[in-house]
Amino acid sequence: MIDVIAEMLSYPFLVRAVIVGLLVSLCASLLGVSLVLKRYSMIGDGLSHVGFGALAIAAAMNLAPLLVSIPVVVLMAFLLLRISENSKIKGDAAIALISTSALAIGVIVISATTGMNTDVCNYMFGSILSLSHADVRLSIALSVVVLILFILFYSKIFAVTFDETFSRAVGTKAGIYNMLLAILTAVTIVLGMRMMGAMLISALIIFPALTSMRVCKRFKTVVLCSAAVSVACFFIGVVLSYWYSLPTGASVVAVNIIAFLLFIAANRLRGGLKKA
Repeated sequence: MIDVIAEMLSYPFLVRAVIVGLLVSLCASLLGVSLVLKRYSMIGDGLSHVGFGALAIAAAMNLAPLLVSIPVVVLMAFLLLRISENSKIKGDAAIALISTSALAIGVIVISATTGMNTDVCNYMFGSILSLSHADVRLSIALSVVVLILFILFYSKIFAVTFDETFSRAVGTKAGIYNMLLAILTAVTIVLGMRMMGAMLISALIIFPALTSMRVCKRFKTVVLCSAAVSVACFFIGVVLSYWYSLPTGASVVAVNIIAFLLFIAANRLRGGLKKA
């Protein structure tokens, strides 16, 4: 295994992809805890479909994919919260409305221009080979910004996650921090789509949070455990992908599934030992 890892890291493009993937996995896991606890975890799936539509339009117009998709997905995150808060269309219905519309638009644009080619499959299911030098630099910079903002506003995010009503009562501008959470999620989704794909990127948000909640009970420990699980699962998934020539995104999700099942088993074993 060590020889395989050493061989994999001898390729500069793989090193760049692993660095970006680890940073995106870390960002997704930190944000995912709040999204899962707020019962808004499917926002990742909805925004990834919006990202696919934006990437399709960028490809049709020969524009830089990330520079087009990031502002579009951030705008959709803002609209999603506004629709959910101020209309009769709530939560999962709003996500389904926006995600299916964006996915349909993306498919239509691609079919009418470039056709369903390899690039489209990369956007749908991910490819570790699809990252350019410019993408890597932008991804690293934005991932660092996401991490810094999460750390700076950790206490506020914690407050609106557990008791938004009380937070508003004591003067916290919950709407602003909900929007911050949505924007950070939108950026993370777009950055991770190149490797995980639009169909699988939400797994980076949902699985680490749910996995860590099997054994951890405090918010801080759940966040830390989620980050560790996400980073470890991504790296193991990439190594297995390289070793067995498997799709990167699917391999990472498969490792997350295994980790989730192991944590469930560990939690039940711990419960059994306490009863004994």
